[in-house]
Amino acid sequence: MSATSITDRPPTEQEALDAYSVTVSSVAEQLAPSVANLRVVGRRRNGAEAPAGAGSGIVLSPDGFLLTSAHVIAGHRGHGTRKGVASFVDGTELRFETVGSDPLTDLAVLRTEHGGLQPAALGDAETLRVGQLVVAIGNPHGFAGSVTAGVVSALGRSLRAREGETVRTIDNVIQTDAALNPGNSGGALVTSAGKVVGVNTAVAGLGLGLAVPINHATRRVIGALITDGRVRRGYLGIAAAPRPIPPAHRERYAAGDAVEVSQIVPDSGADRGGLQPGDLIVELDGRRLFGIADLQAALETDGIGSRIVVTVLRAGLERKLIVVPTELPR
Repeated sequence: MSATSITDRPPTEQEALDAYSVTVSSVAEQLAPSVANLRVVGRRRNGAEAPAGAGSGIVLSPDGFLLTSAHVIAGHRGHGTRKGVASFVDGTELRFETVGSDPLTDLAVLRTEHGGLQPAALGDAETLRVGQLVVAIGNPHGFAGSVTAGVVSALGRSLRAREGETVRTIDNVIQTDAALNPGNSGGALVTSAGKVVGVNTAVAGLGLGLAVPINHATRRVIGALITDGRVRRGYLGIAAAPRPIPPAHRERYAAGDAVEVSQIVPDSGADRGGLQPGDLIVELDGRRLFGIADLQAALETDGIGSRIVVTVLRAGLERKLIVVPTELPR
């Protein structure tokens, strides 16, 4: 048998398994030093510290910034618990404090008391494909440095998040069959190239896990938490729901949903701008809205305090109104 025929033959089952094992173990070896076991502490009424939760965190920078899930460090009734201990696979233990938390994306940034950490490389979840190998690294049930592997089983999932009275949807959530358990939250979802593409956040059911994606939108959130400790969002002051475009207007605006206003908050930007219950918002500054997520995306930081042209359908007629979003209250 020639050397060429040996090279060209399909790999045996054992060889394929070995290749899979090598990939997973390589990713685990590369990322394990960059994933911390978090022990969150709170305060008793007498002022003494007490355990308040646990999870995982991902090292963002050598000088001590960590990324985790907001619910990992949330205290009583969602108020941020500020402190805890981050443990690493080499035995290092460092105190941390919360820099900023954003429950509406379930992301939070922490800062340890010392630097010299090994940061993880962040990737882009937009490049993921269904069926792609991913590795989950975290600390389920407190077992540090645990590794599970699986595939991306679905993309584009949604996850509801709440902060006070505000409820939003986290978009483009990654679904994986890599086993996730309590304590995995805040840990890394990693590609075979060793890039972190998600922050493990929830167990959706038997064999199903969800991760908040690392993409352009969440990088902006992470940057805002590091620099400002919070994320600023625009606020119109409406309650709304999706509604299909009426047939008479589909040629101009295309078929699909728009955003129907059901309630107006008194003295809000929407109220001052003349929006009314029953209005169907089809565009913001010429940008077609197909649902609540589009409206939320259009009202990010750049929209606060700016004059925005809102195109609505009211009683079958098109109207253009000027609104000025305020900052979403926390």
